[in-house]
Amino acid sequence: MDSSSDLSNLLQKEYPQLSDMLVSDRTESSCFFHSRSNSATSMSHQSSPSQSPRLSSSRLLNNDLYLDNRHGKPFSSSILFCFLRDQKQRQVNRTVKRKGGRLWYQRKKVKGLVAVIGLVGLFFFVNWFMLLRLQDHRVADLQNYSSQNSPPSILVSKKEKWGKLSKGKKTQKGSYERMLALAAHALAENKREPKDLWQEPFVEASAWIPCADQRNWDPSGGKNGYIMVTANGGMNQQRVAVCNAVVVARLLNSTLVVPKFMYSSVWRDVSQFSDIYQEEHFINYLTPDIRIVKELPEELRSLDLEAIATVRDNDISNGDQVTDVDIRKESKPSFYLKNILPILLKNRVVHFIGFGNRLAFDPIPFQLQRLRCRCNFHALQFVPKIQQTGALLLQRLRKRASHHGPLDHCLVGPYTKSNVEETRAHGGKPSRYLALHLRFEIDMVAHSLCEYGGGEEERKSLEAYREIHFPALALLERTKRLPSPAALRSEGLCPLTPEEAVLMLAALGFNRKTHIFVAGASIYGGQPRLAALTSLYPNLVTKEKLLSATELEPFSNFSSQLAALDFIACTAADAFAMTDSGSQLSSLVAGYRTYNGGGRMPTIRPNKRRLAAIFMKNSTIEWKVFEQRVRKAVRQTKHIFERPIARSVYRFPRCKECMCLTE
Repeated sequence: MDSSSDLSNLLQKEYPQLSDMLVSDRTESSCFFHSRSNSATSMSHQSSPSQSPRLSSSRLLNNDLYLDNRHGKPFSSSILFCFLRDQKQRQVNRTVKRKGGRLWYQRKKVKGLVAVIGLVGLFFFVNWFMLLRLQDHRVADLQNYSSQNSPPSILVSKKEKWGKLSKGKKTQKGSYERMLALAAHALAENKREPKDLWQEPFVEASAWIPCADQRNWDPSGGKNGYIMVTANGGMNQQRVAVCNAVVVARLLNSTLVVPKFMYSSVWRDVSQFSDIYQEEHFINYLTPDIRIVKELPEELRSLDLEAIATVRDNDISNGDQVTDVDIRKESKPSFYLKNILPILLKNRVVHFIGFGNRLAFDPIPFQLQRLRCRCNFHALQFVPKIQQTGALLLQRLRKRASHHGPLDHCLVGPYTKSNVEETRAHGGKPSRYLALHLRFEIDMVAHSLCEYGGGEEERKSLEAYREIHFPALALLERTKRLPSPAALRSEGLCPLTPEEAVLMLAALGFNRKTHIFVAGASIYGGQPRLAALTSLYPNLVTKEKLLSATELEPFSNFSSQLAALDFIACTAADAFAMTDSGSQLSSLVAGYRTYNGGGRMPTIRPNKRRLAAIFMKNSTIEWKVFEQRVRKAVRQTKHIFERPIARSVYRFPRCKECMCLTE
């Protein structure tokens, strides 16, 4: 009993509420085990302890009675067992609840953290997208100036904006020694060229055939007056202005006077229309479309053509001379009908000055668009002097081979046959060549507003050049916050340097023995800048190397006529690579090859924006990765597609107005 008493005292201390729950009767219990204990007791008389170890009578007898010190009443062991079991269950339940609550809180905390991270990420994405759109608009404004030579209507009003945009841009390193060394090593391996390097998708490309020579209207009488055009720029800008003038003459039912070319301080060429193009062929070929005369009638020659007409809010004041300032870039036909036709009817003559890119490509009537293509691809043929020298240039480019290219007859006319007969005696294996238009002359470099590794001296030199030749751009540079050179380069607005051009060719897979013709005038930086090209591709030539001084003498001091020779050599090449898609020569050459090439004249049009991102890693990128990325960027430009809306028909003639789809 001492042990029972001690246990009772201990239980009372630990569980004082226990005594209140107990009753004296051994059989009375609120525990649900009460019935089980009775049944177990009765069963104990019929079974052994081993068969009922928990509730056997022997076990109950061993722990028979415990006394409550306060009441002095015995209580059963089953009641004690139930109480302890209940206490333990309560503790377990409390523990489970605490753990469950803690787990719920942790899950809630994780979900909240994920939500916060998602919101922050969305905030930064929206800000990045808005800044990107803002940058595109600013770049578009600068491009608008480049084409109009007049300040854009909307420029960056807050200096901080472009500063923020260019702040995160990495400045491209102008040194490519590492990449040039890797290119030299790759070319030394003399790997086989990719199969599609000298090809374009023939099936898709050959499905488009030329049809701009087809007419479906009556000739224009030209009774509303005379249109004069003095085209500015180089040969290629002048070519575009001439074709636009032909279309406007038809639109206004007027007579076109053979266009004149303006003297430029940049090109320094006094050549006129008849010095470059066959005047008689031009007039005769377009006679079914418009009326063309060589001079104004006698009675109109005394008019004061210096009286300048101005445009203000689409209202042109009295006058008969209209400049590029008066006409917006790519104006619609409705503009000419509303504003130019009244002047023409009143004064009987209108004189356009400049007139480059002053007629929209869309929307425009079908037959007028077709006339545009007919003028560019059929009516404008070079004079015999240029054709003959051009044929000689092609002959030497092909190493006196007896074959001629598919475009030779379009470019050099009757001199194709004579040259083939002359070269049969020499025989020789046909030699294909790549033409590269390296648009890297001083005017292009200065106008781009980019930097090319020359430091402060280069910057001051280009600023001085802009002050003389591009005063409007120089004024804009002084008064507005223009994009930084790094931002311009990252957007692909800088022409490729000679180093970048040769790296692109090597990455595309042109082998070291490739014959390359480089078109263009004097390269900015001179021969040292061409060292990268000549070191990797020793078979690199220019027209000055292929033609003797005597053969070039008739063209000296006539940059437009020299540009015509470049046009012939580039257009007739087995493959043509441009380095600046904004160049008029590259655009016209690419379009001419598309129109007359029959699907066999591939053109490499690099995406300069993508290339800029690749070149920015020139100090770390591996050659194989560089090669793969360049090929992917260029391959995407070889797809055959119809001219996008509002794009130039001179560059993209694959449209129903210029070419017919046979499938």
